[in-house]
Parts: sequence; structure tokens; C-alpha cells
Amino acid sequence: MSQDSTERIVTGLREWLATAPPGARLPSNRALVAQHGASPVTVQRAMRQLARAGLVESRPGVGTFARAVRPPQAPDLGWQTAALGAAPVRLSGLSATQRTAAPDSIALHSGYPAPELLPERLVRQALVRASRTASAVTRSPAAGLPELQAWFTAELAAAAPGTVAAPSPRDALIVSGSQSGLSSIFRAVVGAGQPLLIESPTYWGALLAAEQAGVRLVPVPSGPHGPDPDEVERAFVQTGARAFYAQPTFANPTGARWPADTAAAVLETVRRHGAFLVEDDWAHDLGIDADVRPLAASDDDGHVVYVRSLTKSVSPALRVAAVIARGPARERILVDRAAEAMYVSGVLQAAALDVVTQPAWRTHLRGFREQLRTRRDLLLSSLAAHAPGVTVEHVPAGGLNLWARLPDGTDVARVVRECELRGLLVAPGGEWFPAEPAGPYLRLTFANADPSRYAEAASILGAVVDEI
Repeated sequence: MSQDSTERIVTGLREWLATAPPGARLPSNRALVAQHGASPVTVQRAMRQLARAGLVESRPGVGTFARAVRPPQAPDLGWQTAALGAAPVRLSGLSATQRTAAPDSIALHSGYPAPELLPERLVRQALVRASRTASAVTRSPAAGLPELQAWFTAELAAAAPGTVAAPSPRDALIVSGSQSGLSSIFRAVVGAGQPLLIESPTYWGALLAAEQAGVRLVPVPSGPHGPDPDEVERAFVQTGARAFYAQPTFANPTGARWPADTAAAVLETVRRHGAFLVEDDWAHDLGIDADVRPLAASDDDGHVVYVRSLTKSVSPALRVAAVIARGPARERILVDRAAEAMYVSGVLQAAALDVVTQPAWRTHLRGFREQLRTRRDLLLSSLAAHAPGVTVEHVPAGGLNLWARLPDGTDVARVVRECELRGLLVAPGGEWFPAEPAGPYLRLTFANADPSRYAEAASILGAVVDEI
């Protein structure tokens, strides 16, 4: 029989099923053959179509019946509450910095530079070349590509030539972004249940990684020029901690940069207590008015565990970073990384190495610096003109963000909501504190949104603050 005959039978049965009660038995195939003058094959084809549509169900030896259609309903996932148990507060949702921006919104909340600030052409060409190498079809070493290890350690040694014994390429471990590196450091070097000194405020991702690792956070207040070395000493004495996480250069979110005497005093305190300083050099390539000199470049006895990422300066799609550590600490971190992810994609490593070893890379960094300066200054002037109630107490010499204080007593959550309703996305400062916030803050990123809309953004923020 033709396809038309099959469709005629299906249509007739659909009409019958529309009025039949659930579970009603359909006419037998023999009856349908006689009724429609069709062949048994055509009837069987029609029944299969109805079954695939979920309208009928066949019971071998009994017959075919109208299927009861279940009304759509939300799944009951309440059982997971008991199975998973209590969750840390920070697992209640994504960071405000990870919200997806509507096409016409002004995104001052993001933690990444706009694509036009990144070396797009270098990245695309590097990915093509990397796809043609052996890295595309082979496993990478657990510690990373030797050439990329050597590049990271050479970069660190160049930051302070001749001051200490340069790290060996073997000391570098290539990881999938600094977030995974921090997770391994906190698990392998600090350990669950152990205290970790941490700046307050500081990078929200480090807080999350520490909580996931089960370490106990001990906040150390930190201002525009870093923490008070006496406070660091006191925290080590009181807690017996063996590690301190910090961002000494262009800290996220405040933009703080430790003076040389603070850096020396903190490093000496760490040595005296036989502890580790976990130095997160996230903004190594983001200097504006100052260059970067990592504390790790002044450490020759393994007290500094150094983390540097290329995500912010090369591409968010190339999540490649390095952890540089010496001695048993390095071995423990390597074991943890191997257990967690085995190795980092060789294609991504090869592409990242290709980008940073091109002559055009240095040219890109110089242009990047100027672009960041222009955007930073424009956002500052826009806030001063249109949002006088919002105060930026410290102009960062590098990084991507302004740390803005709202008038005392301001409901920060309400400000964030009202701004979003008006097309402006900002990040509430409470996410960057390991304990209660020290004040009403917002983090405003000057490297993502269209700078031609900074005045509009400041006007929205100023109006919301005045109304609240």
C-alpha cells in the first residue's frame, strides 16, 4: 500500500484516540485490515507511528491500547537534600561576575577583558598551528609541556634577575587555569581542617576553592597597600597556620599593590614560621602604571608557591596557568593534579606557548596596557561626574577593576538589583570577603563594557544610589 494509505489509517486512529478513555483497547490489526482495505504491513506501519508518538502501547498476546498521557510536571528532586547534606554558603549560586549579560546591557561585573582587547589573531593562528602538531593526538606529560614549563620559569626569573637562584623548569606545573591550581595547592599544601591565612577582601574564587578543599579560613585585613605585617605575624602565632594566600600585585578586587617593605616583612614572617606564601600573580600582564615584581622572585628556599595564569591576557578559551613550587610541596601538588585531571590538553598548551613566544606578543602587551589605562581613567572620571556618592578610595596601578565604596548603610543587594533592571550589571563586594563585609562595596570592571557607555553606566549607578 502507499504512504497515503498509512497516513489515512494513522489519522483515523488519532481521531478515535482523541475521544477514547486511557487504556481503551484498539481494534485488532485484522479488523483494521478489513475496515480500511489495507494490507497487514500498512496497518503495522501505522501502529508503529502511533507508538513512536507515545499514543499507544502494545501488550504482546493481549492487544494494543490507548496510552494514558501523563500531565507535564516538575521533577521532584527533594530527595537530594538528604543525600547531599548541608552545603557551604558559597555553593548557593554562581558568583555575580558569572551572570550572562543581556545584549544591550552595560557589563561592569565581568572578570574578563573584552575580546577586542585580547590578541585574537595570534590566538586563532596558534590554535590552527597547534592542531597540526603531535599535541593534537598525543597525551601531554602530567607536569606539562617542557617548553611551556621553561617559559613560565624564565619569566619569573626575569622579574628579578640575579637576586636568587632561578627556579628550574621542572619546578613549574602546568594547570588548567589558576582556579584548578589553587584547589590543588589548598588540598595538597594546607589540607582539610587546617587554617589558611587569607587577605580580606580577596579573590572570591580563592575563597570558593579553599572552602571546597575544607580548609579553615582566617581573614587578615588588607588595604590599598596590603596587610599590616604585624597582623600577619599575629595571625600566624594565634592559629599555627602554615600558609597564607595573597595577591601582592594589583589584588582582585581592590587593586592593592604591596610596597617593597611590606612584601619583605611578610616574606620574612612566612620564613620565620616555617610556612608557605601562596602568591597569586593573576594580573602579571595587567600592569598600567607599574611593573610586576613577584615575591617568588625573591624566594630561594621554597616558601613561596607561585601561581600565574594566561587567561586574562591571552584568552579565556585557553585556560592555561602554571604553579611554580619547589621540593616536596611541588610533588604533592603534582600528585593532586594528576589525580584530579591527569594532564592539561596539549593543544591548549602548545597554542598558549605559540602566542607568548611570538614577537607580536610584547607589542600586544604594550597596547593592552594603554587600553586599560584609557578605560580605567574614563570610568573614574565618569563616576566622579555622574555618581559622586560612589567613592573610589584607591586608583589601581594595574588589574581590571575599581573597588567602589557606597555610602554607609546602603543596601548593596538592592543597588545591584535596581541597576540590573536599568541595564547595568555590577558585582556586589560582599563576595570578596571571607567573613562579614567591612563596608558597602561594589567591584566595577573597566575592561569589559563599551567605554562609550561609561557615562551612561555612572549615571544609572548614581541615580540608583541617590534613590536608595
